[in-house]
Amino acid sequence: MLRAKEKLGYGFGDLASNIVFQSVANFMLIFYTDVFGISAVAAGTILLLVRLGDAVTDPIMGMVADRTRTRFGRYRPYLLWMAVPFAVMAVFAFTTPPFSGTALFVYAFVTYALMMLAYTMVNIPYAALGGVMTEDPSERASLQSWRFAMAMLGAMLVVWAVPNLVGVLGQGDPQQGYTRAMTCMGLFAIACFVLCFLWTKENSPSVQDRKHDSVLADLKTLFRNDQWAIVAGISFFVLILFSARISVAPHFVKYVLGQDDAFLGRFLLWANVGALIGAVCTNYLARYVEKKHLMWCALLGSILSGVALLMTPDQYLNLILLEFVFAQYFQNIVVILMFSMVADTVDYGACKYGQRIMGLTYSGQLLAVKAGFGVGGALAGWLLGFWGYQANAPQTEETLAGIRHIFSTVPIGCALICIGLAAAYRLDNAKMAEIHEKIHDWRCRQ
Repeated sequence: MLRAKEKLGYGFGDLASNIVFQSVANFMLIFYTDVFGISAVAAGTILLLVRLGDAVTDPIMGMVADRTRTRFGRYRPYLLWMAVPFAVMAVFAFTTPPFSGTALFVYAFVTYALMMLAYTMVNIPYAALGGVMTEDPSERASLQSWRFAMAMLGAMLVVWAVPNLVGVLGQGDPQQGYTRAMTCMGLFAIACFVLCFLWTKENSPSVQDRKHDSVLADLKTLFRNDQWAIVAGISFFVLILFSARISVAPHFVKYVLGQDDAFLGRFLLWANVGALIGAVCTNYLARYVEKKHLMWCALLGSILSGVALLMTPDQYLNLILLEFVFAQYFQNIVVILMFSMVADTVDYGACKYGQRIMGLTYSGQLLAVKAGFGVGGALAGWLLGFWGYQANAPQTEETLAGIRHIFSTVPIGCALICIGLAAAYRLDNAKMAEIHEKIHDWRCRQ
């Protein structure tokens, strides 16, 4: 059984990761359109193109991590090796150069791509680390709850600190403000990665050593794993849900609700409080309710909260805020469960094929996550352009309705798809106990 310090240490890794992830999710689109100076369509295109590159880099990083050999383990060293590059590229991505036109677009694309490459190189080993700290399904769910509770603390820090730091450090110049704000956040992320490295360790042995297995054999094993494919599909659509909604949240607050940055800060902060409560509740609910059934309930709650956000008149600000808090609460339960399910699919594959490819499996799932994140962000940007969005200008009724649909209707559709996918997931507690017994017997015969 993992100690609280180990779970807290693991959580520090996602707190660090969310310094960038939440900055991108909450502020990148409006930074690009209203500060950096490119169109919503161009911004959406950048968000998607970089995700296409992840289709190459993510599996490679997963296989590299699986084959890494150090005295600190396979996955932990990357927390130290990539912490500084990760922070540095976050600063460059939120820096506005003295360029214009095509050069400005190219700078945005290159810096965003390098930032997400650094994110890949630290986050895939970090995610795989959670799968080798313990083999117990309940402990894995608990570990992910700690992880996402800390992630939500990171999100709360970002949505509160970044706008305030931009204002204070920029002194009226948001371009300088974003650069200096991300410098502060990057230094904090480095410290968190170091703590994650120091307070965690790898405990779970592999069923089969990955050193001499071929890359093609690993990929073949991964894509034969039908339960992993289900979780990857859920991950893809959940992140479209999340990214589309959160990318356009500043536009929703600014133009649909007609509120200022102070209200936006409260809006996003309270939403992350809801997500944090969801993380804490999942830690307890998963002990008594099967993951699949709990996920169904959370997806249904997400749909109902989305319908409420779509139907509530703009003047009922407090009610809209409460509905958004519930939306984030249910959404985070789904996210935690899908990440805990990945480690279970690794054990399922190990039992079925005799190969335990933790790093590659998590890289595949994170590819689905980042693909969904990119599609959601791109969809938000493209739909803003389709509905005639103009930065820092009064919006038409058609544009305002479009922003509301991105914020509410797109997430509802994604949640409905996820309910259908979850119906095919069959790794319940009884099945996992059977799988672990078979793996144990296999090891004893070696």
